[in-house]
Amino acid sequence: MPELPLDPTTALDPDAGSISIGIVGAGQFSRSFATLWDRHPNVSRIAITDLLPERAEALAERYQHVSVMASFEEMLASDLDAVAIFTQRWTHAPLVLAALEAGKHVYSAVPMATELTDIEAIIAAVERTGLTYMMGETSYYNPATVFLRQKIAEGALGRVFYSEGDYVHDMDLGFYDAYAYSGGENWRATASYPPMLYPTHAIGGVLGALPARAVSVSCIGVEDQRGDGVFDREISQFNNSFSNATALFELSDGGAMRTNEMRRVGYPSRIRESRFRFFGTEASFEQLAHQSVWHDKESSRDISPDFIPLRGADDGELADVAPALREAFTSGSAPVHDRGRLPASYADAPNGHEGSHHFLADDFVRGVVTGQHPPVHAWRAAHFTAPGIVAHASALAGGERLTIPDFGDGPRS
Repeated sequence: MPELPLDPTTALDPDAGSISIGIVGAGQFSRSFATLWDRHPNVSRIAITDLLPERAEALAERYQHVSVMASFEEMLASDLDAVAIFTQRWTHAPLVLAALEAGKHVYSAVPMATELTDIEAIIAAVERTGLTYMMGETSYYNPATVFLRQKIAEGALGRVFYSEGDYVHDMDLGFYDAYAYSGGENWRATASYPPMLYPTHAIGGVLGALPARAVSVSCIGVEDQRGDGVFDREISQFNNSFSNATALFELSDGGAMRTNEMRRVGYPSRIRESRFRFFGTEASFEQLAHQSVWHDKESSRDISPDFIPLRGADDGELADVAPALREAFTSGSAPVHDRGRLPASYADAPNGHEGSHHFLADDFVRGVVTGQHPPVHAWRAAHFTAPGIVAHASALAGGERLTIPDFGDGPRS
């Protein structure tokens, strides 16, 4: 199966075919994608399931042609073409593997997996079945990543020898509410999820622009000091007490990448939760909360307007979403995005995460309909996920430098 172009330039033909999608997990995040797939001209029907049936029913009631299924198992036994998994982070890999074995194409929220062996198993299943797998990484479509992908391809930065990707999302800014919503009475046990096992919003924004992968890492984990029962080893389901972590990666092109994953940080993540820096021999790029700056050897230019997402549509669907998270779910596209390749029906549709949701939803449908790999296919998902898994192991080992396995680049033709 050939890989899709990194940046398709035309909308998918509505007559190219249609697919049916089952949504697994009816939480706060999945409803944005239910709306987008409901509007997509190449999606014929949608079904929803959740461990809490009332949530699936409430989400289905928002649409005219969406049904509810009693269980994930019923969904796998049905004639649905694909499933989209929006469940707890550590549950993704087993559900993905079950879906692939059942003959379903798969869209998975991040991360791809929490164990290297599961990454290997998912890639093997995709190779064996020929089915479409896509990880829904928002940062691949982040305005900065879109811009830098093009600039790096043009050679405008020269050799990029150092890059950074930060995910700065404080627990106080929505995470407590999100974990309580999804975790039930014992939510503190899961709110301690290790920061480096959720690395793709930072790593994906860098490696989504650079034609390289991470080959080794040394990571320092910062012990939490809040004392509120979160990031407490005695309570944690993951035996984790790190609330922040910093990793330095060696890249396959000889350069270096630094990543910060922060859950206790005085930073306005509602404005920009993922931010990036790229330093090349000829030019550089830097971001802060409100600024994006291009430097060369003669001057420095503020190019922030190209990266500021226009306000997205909000038709009231997210009224009950935690206020600190709502901003991420309603931001629109930025000027650097090419909206000409999207369905016309998305023009006034709710968007999110700096304009990425429309592209995520469309690329999955495009991949299944055409039989081609979407941009964040299984091998690229491994490039974005595995470095964080090894980084967490490094932090547990006191910063020991560890090798990151190479899962390959996938088929090219």
